[in-house]
Amino acid sequence: MSLSSEIDRTGIHSGSPVRRVATRAIFFVTGMAMGLWAALVPYAQLRTHSEAGDLGLLLLCLGAGSLLSMLGSGRIIGKFGCRAVIVAAVILYCLMLPLLAVFSDIWLLALSLFIFGMGIGLADVAVNVQGTLVEQAADKPLMSGFHCLWSVGGIAGAGGGALLLSAGITPLGSTFFAVVLVIVLTAYSYRGMLPFGAHEEPEEGHTKARPNFRLILMAVMAMICFMAEGAVLDWGGVFLTKDRDLALEHAGWGFAVFAVAMSLMRMTGDAIVSALGRKRILIIGGILGIAGYLMVVLLPGWILPLCGFALVGVGAANIVPVLITLAGQEKVMPVNMAVAMVATLGYLGVLGGPALIGFIAHLSSLYVAFSAVAAAFLVITFGAYKLKY
Repeated sequence: MSLSSEIDRTGIHSGSPVRRVATRAIFFVTGMAMGLWAALVPYAQLRTHSEAGDLGLLLLCLGAGSLLSMLGSGRIIGKFGCRAVIVAAVILYCLMLPLLAVFSDIWLLALSLFIFGMGIGLADVAVNVQGTLVEQAADKPLMSGFHCLWSVGGIAGAGGGALLLSAGITPLGSTFFAVVLVIVLTAYSYRGMLPFGAHEEPEEGHTKARPNFRLILMAVMAMICFMAEGAVLDWGGVFLTKDRDLALEHAGWGFAVFAVAMSLMRMTGDAIVSALGRKRILIIGGILGIAGYLMVVLLPGWILPLCGFALVGVGAANIVPVLITLAGQEKVMPVNMAVAMVATLGYLGVLGGPALIGFIAHLSSLYVAFSAVAAAFLVITFGAYKLKY
C-alpha cells in the first residue's frame, strides 16, 4: 500500500483519530498487563517458595520469551498485518495472566512466564509498527504520546493490582478484572487496527534488504537508552540505600521519580518534538542523561541523586519514540522489519544492561558502573548528528 494513499482498504484513513485511539489503547493494555505482573511477583514468590536466585531465573524467562517473539516479529507482522498479530498477542498474554496468579509449581510458572513474555514482546513490536504507520499518515509527531500510554498502563496495572490485592481480592480475581478490561478495550479498538504491516512490500530484488549504518546506529542508541532505564530499575535502589544511606523501605523511590518524570515528559513529548525537532530531542536527551547520571554519582546525600534519576527520566523519555519513528522512515527495509529490528536490539539493553552493570560493579563499584552509563549516552548525543531526519 502506498504511503500516499488517503484511505486504506478498510475505508479508514491510516492517520485518522480512529487509528490513533486504537494504537493508544493497545499501548495502554500491554503496559497494564506488564504492570499487573509486577504486582503479582511477591505472591508468585510465596507460592513457589523460591529464593532470590530462583526468582531471578523466573523473571529471565519473561525476558527470554519477549526476545524470542521479537526476533521473528517483523516478518510475521509483514505477512499477517498489525491487526492479526496484535489480537493474537493479546489473546496469548490474557490466557497466561490467570496462570501466573495460580501456579505454584516453579516450572509451570516459568513456562507460563515465557509464553506471557512472547505475547508481550509480539504486541510491543506490532503496536510500534502500527504507531509508526499511523504517525507517518498523520504527518505529525505522535509516537511519544503512544509510548506515554504504555507507561500509564504500567502504572495502572501495578497500582490497580496493588489496590485490588490490598482490598482482599485474590491474585486470580485481580487478573480477571484486568483480562476483562483488556478484552473490552481490544474489541473496541479492533476496527482501528491496521490490517497490514507496512505501507508497501519490498520491491523485487529487495526481499533480502539489509540494515544500513543508520539503522544499526539507531538500534545501538535504543539499546543504551533501555540499558539506562534498566539500570535505574534494578540498581537505583541498591545504590541509594547502600551508598547514599536512604532507608531500605524507600528503595523504590529512585525508579518512582524516574518513571514519573518519563511519563510526564512523554505526555508533552509530541508537542516538544514538533517545537524542537527530532535531532535536538536526541542531542538534548543524551546530554540530560549524562547530567542525570553524573548527579547520581557525584552529589552527596540521597535527595540530589534522586533528582539525578528524575533528570535521566526527562532525558530518556522521548529518545526511543523518536528512534522508532526514524527507523520507520528508512527506505532500505520495509517499515515492519526496520521497526522490529530497532525495538528488538533495543530490548537487549533491558535484558543484558543490568547484568553488565552488575558485572562492572562487582569488578569496581556502582559509581564506576553508573559513570559508564553516563558515558554511553555520548553515543546518543553524537549519534544524532549521523541520522537522517
